[in-house]
Amino acid sequence: MTRLQFITHQTDRYSTLDTARLALQGGCRWVQLRMKEASGRELYEAAVEAVGLCHEAGARLIVDDRLDVALAAGADGVHLGQRDLPVGEARRLAGAGFIIGGTANTLEQVREHWRMGASYVGAGPYRFTTTKTGLAPVLGLEGYESIIRGLRREGIRLPLVAIGGIGREDIPELMRTGVDGIALSGSVLRASDPAEEMRLTLKALEDYG
Repeated sequence: MTRLQFITHQTDRYSTLDTARLALQGGCRWVQLRMKEASGRELYEAAVEAVGLCHEAGARLIVDDRLDVALAAGADGVHLGQRDLPVGEARRLAGAGFIIGGTANTLEQVREHWRMGASYVGAGPYRFTTTKTGLAPVLGLEGYESIIRGLRREGIRLPLVAIGGIGREDIPELMRTGVDGIALSGSVLRASDPAEEMRLTLKALEDYG
């Protein structure tokens, strides 16, 4: 699993697929296709194109919410929220080699995803973010530290990715909590040169070690 995940987001300047292209140009190798308002057909058509873009660049494409679309489009995985298909059922349908991520806000939710066979967990939000509605309570640094202490205490090994309002400047503090990686969107797309911002973010992660 890579340490940096990019989540697509349509803006006034860029289409959803444009944002995927920019992330790939900047060196990102893990893209999550998020299109909350799209129909199943629209999401499928975008996913097929995004899979092509990602695989050409040597990157993985994860579809948000919809296992059926992820499988039909030939994506590498799916990311499931708390109201989506349960991770365990997705694992049963997709098989052992398919990437399945789950959203969590508490240690209990992370533990449940682990029991059901998740590949990783996206935990958050780190702070308030404008790219997502219906936010769970903000975790902050202490929230991640608490979850990771609990996982270590229980001997649970599952990659934990911080998400929600994260920017390049947050990397040192976040990585010190013990998270395995970060997921971001807005901080890249608000930059004057998103591809360059992605390159700088990747370098910040490399510099951290």
